[in-house]
Amino acid sequence: MAVMLQGVVATAALSSSAAFDSKGAQLPTVKFLLERKGGFLVDRSDRRLAVFASNARAQGVVATAALSSSAAFDSKGAQLPTVKFLLERKGGFLVDRSDRRLAVFASNARARSASRLVTNAVAAKTDKSTASAASKIGGHEILLFEALREGLEEEMDRDPRVCVMGEDVGHYGGSYKATKGLAKKYGDLRVLDTPIAENSFTGMAVGAAMTGLRPIVEGMNMGFLLLAFNQISNNCGMLHYTSGGQFKIPIVIRGPGGVGRQLGAEHSQRLESYFQSIPGIQMVACSTPYNAKGLMKAAIRSENPVILFEHVLLYNLKEKIPDEEYVLSLEEAEMVRPGEHITILTYSRMRYHVMQAAKTLVNKGYDPEVIDIRSLKPFDLYTIGNSVKKTHRVLIVEECMRTGGIGASLTAAINENFHDYLDAPIACLSSQDVPTPYAGTLEEWTVVQPAQIVTAVEQLCQ
Repeated sequence: MAVMLQGVVATAALSSSAAFDSKGAQLPTVKFLLERKGGFLVDRSDRRLAVFASNARAQGVVATAALSSSAAFDSKGAQLPTVKFLLERKGGFLVDRSDRRLAVFASNARARSASRLVTNAVAAKTDKSTASAASKIGGHEILLFEALREGLEEEMDRDPRVCVMGEDVGHYGGSYKATKGLAKKYGDLRVLDTPIAENSFTGMAVGAAMTGLRPIVEGMNMGFLLLAFNQISNNCGMLHYTSGGQFKIPIVIRGPGGVGRQLGAEHSQRLESYFQSIPGIQMVACSTPYNAKGLMKAAIRSENPVILFEHVLLYNLKEKIPDEEYVLSLEEAEMVRPGEHITILTYSRMRYHVMQAAKTLVNKGYDPEVIDIRSLKPFDLYTIGNSVKKTHRVLIVEECMRTGGIGASLTAAINENFHDYLDAPIACLSSQDVPTPYAGTLEEWTVVQPAQIVTAVEQLCQ
């Protein structure tokens, strides 16, 4: 009888010798186990479990565990690790130990009840270890736009209330292919192509959220969402309050933005500064395939309206991410590079300008600490504060406009909360307050470059 069990741990001896229990009976071989039902735990009459990890990304690893009260031994009389010992291993991963055995912890969250909702969308602080584990045991390489689609598809599978709407999101697959193939899989009602009318379909999404759906609105370009500013500010952000808590607005608004490659002023908008003052709105910015997927899933599960900012130049960024399901916190920053001399706070595309500058700074003897703030509203002042208390110097690097931008708000927050820990004034490098030129050379001059970051750090650390 096949039964789905959570948290079951099994072991497999990968040596050439067979495995035996304490009474000398040989355990089932891998060849035998392969004939079992893939993807299930098969409860056999002899009280042993055969686990076949049929997940293609697990590459067919097979393990056996004796569940009787007696211990299990290999052919040389060595006792196999017990279940109690294996539970101390990392959950959700195959851990290759020096004794050539694999510990398999079947903790795939997709085996849990699909009806269970994570309303706070806050995960334990294991995302960095998860990423490193993926690099060791496999995972899969993926582009950022594919990671967004993967997260979106997983949530649409998990929750039938999730739907997508926007211009060309259906059969065309979105302007940057973040919804490619979803219309064919889920149909035109869950992946809805809309007219070119941002105010109308954003308002429709707000109404859908009020009735219990969990819509995702894609702006073909984030600059176009200025046409829906009334719906985003007066409806998304305020309806939960103005209705006396009668309605929740679990809506995600996402799309490409930032300075691209000669897209012109109207298609190079950074709307973070526009939306940050709206009460009731959460804002996050992804910068890697790993956090793009994790933040997408968290935003969909949140009960609050969330704006997910994606940078137009990062969609083809490639990274290895875990095969196992994961959800990131919407309110946590990411420590990109620990350091001692100065805290550099950044997000989105500027993360890579900062890391490029960090290489030069290290060669010059500086040790910068780089933090991707990710959560643009609210700020993760816990992570930021701990860093400020350690380095006592802060540099903010952003692509947003200098006047009224994220950097200005972040500067105010740090001064209000950690002023006594600062040994130098906070410096902020932002884009110039001009419309983004079409000419490539002029376009570069309006955006912060790595050389400027190096110069700013040298001045702050004098």
